[in-house]
Amino acid sequence: MVDKIAGIIPSRFGSSRFPGKPLALIMGKPMIQHVYEKCMASEILDHLYVATDDKRIQDVVESFGGNVIMTRTDHESGTDRLAEAVESIDSEIVVNIQGDQPFFNPIMIGEGVKPLLDDPTLEISTLMFPIERTDDLKNIGVVKMVVNLAGDAMYFSRSLIPYPHKNIQHNVYEHIGFYAYRKNILQKLAALPVTTLEEVESLEQLRWLEHGIRIHAVQTSCQDQAFSGFSIDTPEDLKHGEEMFRERQKV
Repeated sequence: MVDKIAGIIPSRFGSSRFPGKPLALIMGKPMIQHVYEKCMASEILDHLYVATDDKRIQDVVESFGGNVIMTRTDHESGTDRLAEAVESIDSEIVVNIQGDQPFFNPIMIGEGVKPLLDDPTLEISTLMFPIERTDDLKNIGVVKMVVNLAGDAMYFSRSLIPYPHKNIQHNVYEHIGFYAYRKNILQKLAALPVTTLEEVESLEQLRWLEHGIRIHAVQTSCQDQAFSGFSIDTPEDLKHGEEMFRERQKV
């Protein structure tokens, strides 16, 4: 029997830097719709939902024919919202798709899910790509990660890792916040107590590592990561995103 695979886009209206971000228009279309349509282009998903606590988002998603799961308003993270949402769906694998990356390549979903299909003992997988822009190495908004020889995550940081103490050729990888999970691990993740490293770096995935949970990382084959990996966190990002969108439509 083939695993049933569901994509879920956690989405909330409130944002300290960009309130109402999911409904912000990109080329006349709400950002959440851009993300949803990218997901629909993936051939691997059996189901797709937006998980939200806001009726404004619900109304917009349903207006373009999308599926919505309404969740509580008190979730502290997207993972917590995901854990509630999966209770109402019948899928063995769940993909967490970031609602603020409207230009991602749909093949990234398949890249993230494949390790779970290949390894029945694996519970979480994610994506990464080599950083090419020098400015991103010092940007704390760009999350870096290192993996072991088997491709499992060793650490995530907002700082530069590994630190180049010696002049040795190496890649620095940026973490892409796509996760594929087995459904049963989500409830476990939501119940884990907060850890020190998570609080220090403000990175939830460090909680999972500190509790001994394995996270496998795949290097995406997608090109043009400046575009497909671009996250919109501020109104300025939105403007820049539209500019990149227009440039690539001309090609």
